[in-house]
Amino acid sequence: MPYELITFQVSGQLFGIDIMAVREIRAWSPVTRLPHVPKYVAGVVNLRGAVLPVLDLSVRLGWDAMEATPRNPIIVAEHEGQSRGLIVHGVNDIVSIDEDTIQQPDAAAQDGISHFLKGVAPMEEDMVMVLDLQKLMMDEEMDIAA
Repeated sequence: MPYELITFQVSGQLFGIDIMAVREIRAWSPVTRLPHVPKYVAGVVNLRGAVLPVLDLSVRLGWDAMEATPRNPIIVAEHEGQSRGLIVHGVNDIVSIDEDTIQQPDAAAQDGISHFLKGVAPMEEDMVMVLDLQKLMMDEEMDIAA
């Protein structure tokens, strides 16, 4: 069964999320920092009158923070009624993969990020790491920012 993903780059790695969870892709806008939130919460932005928490996806995955610039898009994703902005290095494409090709990642080989993955799927000459939005967005501390 086909599974459509939007693919993007974070710290030189190729990731994807279910296209049905993506509400929009917006240009970078400066975030307002908040006190007492996890380090991966870059801040919040105004999204048509609503406060949108914005995550530095690189930090959320356990890597170094990215120095966001106007070239960094923000992917607005929604899961179970909760919207979050995801700062990424760049958006690549919308791709269709066969759901049967998604394989469980080797926990040791994924630099500690396997907890956030639904799996890994081959895509032409690359491998795309398919993110699990439920696990990515779950955090009681982050609800302070929402």
